Amino acid sequence: MTSEGEGVVPINIEEEMKSCYIDYAMSVIIGRAIPDARDGLKPVHRRTLYAMWEMGNTSDKPYKKSARIVGDVMGKYHPHGDSAIYDTLVKMAQPFSYRCMLVDGQGNFGSIDGDSAAAMRYTEARLTKISEELLTDIDKKTVDFVPNFDESLQEPSVLPARIPNLLVNGSSGIAVGMATNMPPHNLREVCEATCRVIDDAGTSTEELMQVMPGPDFPTGGIMMGTAGIRDAYLTGRGKCVVRGVAEIEEEGRTPQIIITEIPFQVNKARLIEHIASLVRDKRIEGIGDIRDESDRDGMRIVVELKRGAAPQVILNFLYKHTALESSFGIINLAIVDRQPRTLNLKEIIHEFLKHRVDVVRRRTEFDLTKNEERMHILRGLLVALDNIDAVIATIRGSGTTDEAQKALVAKFALDEVQADAILKMQLRRLAALEHQKILDERDAIAAEIERLSAILASEASILAEIKKELVDIGARFGDERRTRIAQAAEAFDREDLIEDKPVLVSLTSSNYVKRIDLDTYRNQRRGGHGVIGMATKDNDGVEKVFVANMHDNLLCFTDRGRMYWLKIYDLPEGQRTGKGKALVNLLNLDGEERVTTVIPVREYRPDHHLFFATRNGTVAKMALDEFSRPRQTGINAINLRDGDALVDVKATDGNQELILTTKFGQSLRFHEEAVRPVHRNAMGVRGIKLRHGDALQAIAIVEDDHLLTITEQGYGKRTEFDEYRGHGRGTLGVRNIVVDARAGNVVGSMAVSDDDEIIVMSASGIVIRTKVSEISIQKRGTRGVRVMKLDDGDRVIGFTILDSEEPEEEA
Repeated sequence: MTSEGEGVVPINIEEEMKSCYIDYAMSVIIGRAIPDARDGLKPVHRRTLYAMWEMGNTSDKPYKKSARIVGDVMGKYHPHGDSAIYDTLVKMAQPFSYRCMLVDGQGNFGSIDGDSAAAMRYTEARLTKISEELLTDIDKKTVDFVPNFDESLQEPSVLPARIPNLLVNGSSGIAVGMATNMPPHNLREVCEATCRVIDDAGTSTEELMQVMPGPDFPTGGIMMGTAGIRDAYLTGRGKCVVRGVAEIEEEGRTPQIIITEIPFQVNKARLIEHIASLVRDKRIEGIGDIRDESDRDGMRIVVELKRGAAPQVILNFLYKHTALESSFGIINLAIVDRQPRTLNLKEIIHEFLKHRVDVVRRRTEFDLTKNEERMHILRGLLVALDNIDAVIATIRGSGTTDEAQKALVAKFALDEVQADAILKMQLRRLAALEHQKILDERDAIAAEIERLSAILASEASILAEIKKELVDIGARFGDERRTRIAQAAEAFDREDLIEDKPVLVSLTSSNYVKRIDLDTYRNQRRGGHGVIGMATKDNDGVEKVFVANMHDNLLCFTDRGRMYWLKIYDLPEGQRTGKGKALVNLLNLDGEERVTTVIPVREYRPDHHLFFATRNGTVAKMALDEFSRPRQTGINAINLRDGDALVDVKATDGNQELILTTKFGQSLRFHEEAVRPVHRNAMGVRGIKLRHGDALQAIAIVEDDHLLTITEQGYGKRTEFDEYRGHGRGTLGVRNIVVDARAGNVVGSMAVSDDDEIIVMSASGIVIRTKVSEISIQKRGTRGVRVMKLDDGDRVIGFTILDSEEPEEEA
């Protein structure tokens, strides 16, 4: 028993925990996870390569079993699990992991699909030629050696590394409280950039980027922009965006997207599975099949699309929602003087050059010492040859070897090393030819000593030697860049991911809106009964139908003269019989405000106009670009008098004739120049004079072939534009169509061509699609023909034109 307090040292538990954790953290940082800035290797990589070098497992020798290599590494230098060592060996042998492979593997070393390598007892490996450049001159005391884990052997603390391996192959690792993630680069570009720094230490990062524009990943891909790379080169941290290489082929029966390269560290099998899951979950439409046709000649992923799909839209979706476009976050963290540091590009090159200067100096000093020692011996041999008879007599007169050595030293002014070399000289060296060889060797060694001394004379000479080696390595091992560099990719917005196809948009009297694919409606002959287009509630009917493209901007005009903005793709997609969604949920409408007209617009040209018409016959013309700045709360488009309402708006090019059509069948034709342009929120002027009870229904632009007019009871006709002679603005116009109890009032009129098709919709939601050419051409004073059969109590409330280029669904 010890007395109380004897042998007890009080320790602060907080300080002890802190100290122990810091020791552990530094052990992980220095000894496991972070590469050395000099040779770009972590300890396990360095030990593996050195063990292979030491056992003669070089590129010119036969392969050795991986299990033997792992056993040597684990038993001599790396006392950790064999799986960690084998995983390191495997990764250095994978062409998709390393830009310049350091291990030449034979057997199954895994795949880009994430397949693991075969067991180490099956695979074989050896060093590659370029990895030998990391180890060259290691036997010339170029680097410091330290004891291994049990102090029974010596291992190198760093490799001589003739190549800037940290930049060429990069590195990644997670330590305690920090991580590194360095991308690989092109060897030829790295060597050239390093040579530039040797030539001019003040070379700027921008100048280095002219020869080394960015990372060069082993899997290729396309790097989108260099802004993030420049940040990484300047600060040590940045981000680059890499896309896979994909081409669209539309020559076959169905279009295909062919993916031939994927971003670095992306698992091909998981990428394909992710695309398949997106298709299965219906997050992406238009993909019919996915096939992996990759083989030993290269990667080939085939994404087969359905007929009619938009390949570029689907490809954009894959870039945005899958690993086909990936970000690589760059953290240039490496060990410098046994401390972790974040390095910029010039600092990485500087640390490599500082290491190489030390290696070349030590190598040169080693070679110089060896040559001087050899020169010293040659001088002794030449003395012996010049006095050969006396030397032989001295040796023969000596009783022992030691006596002979001492006699030679005393008689010919030699030292013990030279005397020992003379005693070991073979008799054949006495021949005249052998004498000349010694003289030639002396001259060669003298020249070599002079060269080595010149290298050691200044650091500039050492740097010149390093540059010569880098040029040689770049020429022998360099290859072409695999990762292409493109302009910076703008972030995909929703529009890039949506096919720009035509759709039918319908609007009810209660302002419910939806969009539907045109193919939903099959083509029918004139006079058909139609199909159900929308299920409506009582007192609600379809009021407007029109065709627009998905990417169009929609200028939504209300009966109160205000205007709001929408995108077609923001409208809810509905079924043929679906009601849609209330516009009040899409726009900031006030109270009972209703949308009456929608204009699809792609670009806001100042030389184009919007022509407004109100129920009381007022018209106004405004420049289109006055409506180019969207506001969430909308804007005032036209100023209306009390009791008036906006009924129609048309886009014009400033040099067109217009026809105004009223409910009672009157039409007035005039040139738009008769209406001077006004600014937004103006009141306008009289367009057509109305009889009591009449109201303006529509504006038609005089173009195409005919004016098509349709009435509430489903009657319609086409009329030649020449039938409408021009009248002055503000007059009554002429009769356009017979309006009576049988035909009903006019619903609207539009300019059409013979190749057009129209969709006619009734208040009860019945829709018919028919060709314009099936509607007869008649004079102004006629009723027309039946275009659509209606049920009792039903009425036509609108129609829209389909261009002849729109797709048709087979009946």
